[in-house]
Amino acid sequence: MSERTAVIEAHGVGRRYTEGPLDVTVLEGVNLRLMRGQSLALVGASGSGKSTLLHLLGGLDEPSAGVVRLMGREWTSMGVTQQGAWRNQHLGFVYQFHHLLPEFTALDNVAMPLRIRRMPVAAARAQALQALQAVGLGERALHRPAELSGGERQRVAVARALVTRPACILADEPTGNLDRRTADAVFDLLLQRSREEGTALLVVTHDEQLARRCDRRLELLGGRVVGAEGTGADDDGMG
Repeated sequence: MSERTAVIEAHGVGRRYTEGPLDVTVLEGVNLRLMRGQSLALVGASGSGKSTLLHLLGGLDEPSAGVVRLMGREWTSMGVTQQGAWRNQHLGFVYQFHHLLPEFTALDNVAMPLRIRRMPVAAARAQALQALQAVGLGERALHRPAELSGGERQRVAVARALVTRPACILADEPTGNLDRRTADAVFDLLLQRSREEGTALLVVTHDEQLARRCDRRLELLGGRVVGAEGTGADDDGMG
């Protein structure tokens, strides 16, 4: 894959839901292109289509129009099993709620994506410990989620997203459930790891203060792009 190939891209993407009398267009004509090491904030009011777009970019839903590619491959060109493997190999997800498994330690929660790859337990745990140390939680590795603070649980979720060294992290309101200080710390961590590892970072957020810290900002209104700001965009990078 060329260094100038986009990590993730959408061209003319739309999503329309029809069922009986229901006919709702959620997204229309969305374009974006994100390269290695770039960060993009996706902003807009509730119902503007942000989370829908994130699901399309992550291959969790199919567009009604347009094309979505991850690492040069169209999601729709792959079967379900291939999509799962491609997602595990190249994407990390962080959500507003950490979605940690309560019966597992922080270490085994972070190791889970590696175990899905059938990595041996000892090797997966060793790599997971490194990821936890990178987010400042090495000493909390054997604690279960209930024994961690909200900010610590979210940092475990970030470690889990980073443990596979993905090409891209998709984060949906990753700080929306945190106080200002903890939110800033978690966002610092995402930006730092993105820049150090050359990982593309796309963050859905309502927080304009955080959005301004990303390289680029894309605003959705009623399913359409109404504003794009920032540096590092290619000529066809956004629309």
